[in-house]
Formats: sequence, C-alpha cells, structure tokens
Amino acid sequence: MGNNVSRRSKMATVGEQNPIVSNHTRDKATKAKVTLENYYSNLVSQHEERENRYRLLEQSMTTDGLSEEQKLERRQQHATKETEFLRLKRSRLGVEDFEPIKAIGRGAFGEVRLVQKKDTGHVYAMKILRKADMVEKDQIAHVRAERDILVEADHQWVVKMYYSFQDQQNLYLIMEFLPGGDMMTLLMKKDTLTEEQTQFYISETVLAIDSIHKLGFIHRDIKPDNLLLDAKGHIKLSDFGLCTGLKKSHRTDYYKDLKNAKAGDFSKYETSHGETSSELKLESDQSY
Repeated sequence: MGNNVSRRSKMATVGEQNPIVSNHTRDKATKAKVTLENYYSNLVSQHEERENRYRLLEQSMTTDGLSEEQKLERRQQHATKETEFLRLKRSRLGVEDFEPIKAIGRGAFGEVRLVQKKDTGHVYAMKILRKADMVEKDQIAHVRAERDILVEADHQWVVKMYYSFQDQQNLYLIMEFLPGGDMMTLLMKKDTLTEEQTQFYISETVLAIDSIHKLGFIHRDIKPDNLLLDAKGHIKLSDFGLCTGLKKSHRTDYYKDLKNAKAGDFSKYETSHGETSSELKLESDQSY
C-alpha cells in the first residue's frame, strides 16, 4: 500500500515537472516568439538607421564648414524629417493610396502591377496575393517566409519590400520596381551571352545566393525568371515563395490548422508591415 502511494506521488511530481503541452499551444507560443523576434529586430534596425543618418548629417556639416547657428538649423530640419518619417511609418496604407499604371506580371496566387504612390509619385511593383487561394493550397508558410526575408534582407542582392498590407480578399506587397526585367527575358533577347557577360552574371548570382544563406534562408527556386536586373544591370533575387528558413513559422505544418479557415480570417495569422519609401521613378516592364 505504502509503495503504491509512493509511486503515485513520484508520478505526480514528474507530471508537475514536465507538463504536457498540446501542439496547438506550442504553435501559438512559436508564433508569438517569431512575432516578438521580428518586432524587436525591426526596432534595433530602425535605431541603427537613425543613428547612421544622424552621423552622416554631422559628417556632412563638418565637411561643409557650417557655423554653429547653421548646424543647429540643419539639425532641427533633420529632426522634423525624422518625425515625419515615423508618422508615415505608423500610418496605415491601403490599395487606395496607389494609382495603378499597368499589369506587369502574373503568378499562381495573383498578379503584379506597376503602381504609383499618390502622395509622393514614387513608382513601385505591387504584388497582389489572393488569401483564399493561399489557404486552399496550404501556402501561407511560404508567403510568410517570403515576407520575412524581404524584410530582413535589406541589401543590394534582394528585391526590396517597402510596405505590406491587406484587405478582406488580398495581401499586398509593395516592392521595388526594377526596370531591367529578368534574366530569362535578357537571354531571349540576346540568345547568347558573351563569356565576360556570363562570368559577370554568374558571379553576381553566387554572391546573391550566398547573402541569403548567411541570413539563414534557402531560396529553392533559383532560375532565370527569378533573377531580376536593376537599372544598371545588376542582379537581384526575387520570388521567395518556395524559400525555407530556420524559423518554424516558415514551415507549412505550422499552419496546418488553417486548412478550413475562411479567407476573411487570414488577418489573425498575418500582420501588416511598413518600411521606408525611396524614390523610384522608372518606366519599363518587370516579370516575376
């Protein structure tokens, strides 16, 4: 009798030390962890960018030999611009803030349009993704991975994403518009590249792939269609829909409970993200 009580007591103690956690709870915890990681990573990145802008301002004023009064005026102007910049980041964008120009590409879940931001006149590529199709085809994890790498990989080898938002039917990714088209179009036009051109594009492609590997991502869909060219002919990687990363939220099984979700409920699993805008006044076609 005493032994049975002792065994039950030990089992209860083990149960208390190692509580059983459901998969649903684990998924919720992982999602919260990833959200916090992204949030604080963005905060650190934004702080570093502000510090860098201020440092460049001070260097510029020193080089220009400005007086203390002129420096004070320049700093005040800089502070005003930073405040306006933060205000714009907090403002909610919608499809109504962009003027459509023309369709420039089509994919499995929607299309890409050339658009112009109404308040600035800047030109972007707007990638439109239908929520219902993504849920039906179990592709939410892939879309999230694409969004995450576009946010994290803010450098020369990856197409930049400036904003993202959603409505009841669609997700919208506001991307950098590249006037050079893609490598497939270039190959079709040129038919054959010179040895020097081939070495140049292969070298840049290797550097681009290496850069995303260092971020912990694997593209998994490298092909001429996904190698875009900027205005100067340099390579940029695009279309990270098949990309996989080290984060659990990039795996399809993380979203297995969404198979029966309604398109309108998608907002519970995706959050909008705003990035800074830049001047992109270009006119040409882009494929995706």
